[in-house]
Amino acid sequence: MNWLQQLLGAQAGLVMGWLAALGSGALIGLERERSKGQGPSREPAGLRTFTLAALCGALTRGLEQPGLVAVGALAVTLLGALAYSRRRGSDPGLTTAMALFLTYLIGALCVEAPLLGAPAAITTTALLAARSRLHRFATQLLHEDELHDGLLLGALALVVLPLMPKEPLPWLGGMKASALMGLMLLLLLLQALGHVALRLAGPGAGLTLSGLLGGLVSSTATIASLGARARQHPDQPALQAACAAGAIMSTAATWLLSLLMLAALAPAAAARFWPLALTGAASAGLIAWRLLRQAQTADGTAARDGVPAPLAQASRGPLRVREALLIAALLSGVSLAVNWALQRFGSSGLYTAVGLAALADAHAPVASLAALQASAKIGLDALMHGVLLALACNSVTRSLTALLSGGALFARRVLTALLLSLGLSMLALLAMPALP
Repeated sequence: MNWLQQLLGAQAGLVMGWLAALGSGALIGLERERSKGQGPSREPAGLRTFTLAALCGALTRGLEQPGLVAVGALAVTLLGALAYSRRRGSDPGLTTAMALFLTYLIGALCVEAPLLGAPAAITTTALLAARSRLHRFATQLLHEDELHDGLLLGALALVVLPLMPKEPLPWLGGMKASALMGLMLLLLLLQALGHVALRLAGPGAGLTLSGLLGGLVSSTATIASLGARARQHPDQPALQAACAAGAIMSTAATWLLSLLMLAALAPAAAARFWPLALTGAASAGLIAWRLLRQAQTADGTAARDGVPAPLAQASRGPLRVREALLIAALLSGVSLAVNWALQRFGSSGLYTAVGLAALADAHAPVASLAALQASAKIGLDALMHGVLLALACNSVTRSLTALLSGGALFARRVLTALLLSLGLSMLALLAMPALP
């Protein structure tokens, strides 16, 4: 670039813009040339047309005459319309015409901002080249309920969330309505991402991925479902190991979701909690990996024997709005109870309320503690201890659920992972420097 500036002086930027426009037009035109077909029904524009359109855009912009870019855009539009009116095909389409008009604008943009024009050309070319893939996605892969759920998620994020009050509300236990709505959106987004992951991975993802994604909603329910499947097949040790691995991955999801909740409600707390969360999730994941290896050794197809009925039903629908609403209602109720216990009984009442609430669900007391810490009602140390207490109390529920649903062997494997992740996380907390 330095030698070009020395050679061309003040015109170096203009030349770079022209080169970017030339390359952009040629790139888009090359893709259209390969797709224009043969014979009388071929597309009217190809490599040369698109390159010339980009150069026209660069020229009209480079001359810096008022209104010249608009006149050029009108000329390109009229020429494109004339060419399409003379086509013999029964379905003229608009993709090439729109691409030609966009190429003209990209050429004009390259003169002013080549670092924006070049990526725009690459994006346009990629979109044009992906025609068959996009058509297959829209007509074969994308289900109607997935489209509806995607529209619902977009409406909640772009319309409802900005309207939520951002100040703490007493009837929500000091939580912000916007934060509560954000948590609900987070749950729905995780459900959608999990659904996409299962669709992309296919049945080979098996029980492990299903357990991880199910744990983002309810680790206890996931353990119960996988435990029931393991109990149904006592003569298949490989499948039992795969079910236990999926259940353990649901406990890893609990750590990760707790971290995400803290990041959404109390970023300062998340900055201190992340080593504990990653330690707990990684230790659980290590045990699940060992069980998977054991399952593959015993029977290489065990991990592909299918997904439990509740999880299979969940994977067919991207969003489970009813569950997200119930979790949001639970978060509100627990937040009220924990806030009342803190005001009435102090820290002892706070921990009692957290422990009792965590027997039913670990996420609700974690969110309540984060809201209290964000409003400066409790310190970071109290929050860290409360979160670990919530996860420990919920581990009791998950262990009993594993025993009742899957039997002694299944419960022993799940309990080992729970104890290891909790123990290592507590050691990580002790190893962290004390707060000033």
